[in-house]
Amino acid sequence: MQKNRQTKHNISSEKSCEITPKLYLVPTPVGNLDDMTFRSVKILNKVDIILAEDTRTTSFLLKHYQIEKKMFSHHKFNEHSTVEQIVQYIAEGKSVALVSDAGTPGISDPGFLLVRTCIRHDIDVECLPGATAFVPAVVNSGLPCDRFVFEGFLPPKKGRLKRIENLMHEERTMIFYESPFRLIKTLTQFAESFGNNRLACVSREISKLYEENCRGTLQELIAHYTAKPPKGEIVITVSGK
Repeated sequence: MQKNRQTKHNISSEKSCEITPKLYLVPTPVGNLDDMTFRSVKILNKVDIILAEDTRTTSFLLKHYQIEKKMFSHHKFNEHSTVEQIVQYIAEGKSVALVSDAGTPGISDPGFLLVRTCIRHDIDVECLPGATAFVPAVVNSGLPCDRFVFEGFLPPKKGRLKRIENLMHEERTMIFYESPFRLIKTLTQFAESFGNNRLACVSREISKLYEENCRGTLQELIAHYTAKPPKGEIVITVSGK
């Protein structure tokens, strides 16, 4: 049985930012750069290398916080071929931070494979608390958030309708990530499976200047976004049955 080695709750900020050879999962802002935590900035300043989903996006963040650090790409197209090399790097005594373009690594972004491989090699993994788009979305929705299910992105084609059909009897609030280009299609498929009058909320551009939370029935939301095509990153929250 694998055990979590962290048994004490450290209050000291100095203690919590001590760097040891391990994998650090560092959340990055989903919109406003000021959402970066002090601890995340300290960790990125101290690790040996940073793994970035897109080095261009991360370079902008690092420049904002005056962090100069060696970066390597780590994304869904190369993670299977590079994961063992990264694990070996940590095993040799180096510290590595993984960041995604926005939010917490592993949540609809690369991270799971690397975490699992580190655990299998008995390498410590530490995930810092921080930004995740679906949390403010479900809280702002006005729908029950004491129990919910996070579905992430639906399959773009194969298996999409089957996945929606499997949720027809879900009683918990449901949360989805979606592209603005597929929003109408997704809301329409939800209405066909859940009913036109099912309550929902579309959260757009969370933590950015033009943040918007549009609430109503699925039918009302379809009409609204048909007349006013959306832009930006989107989270859909749908009430349970």
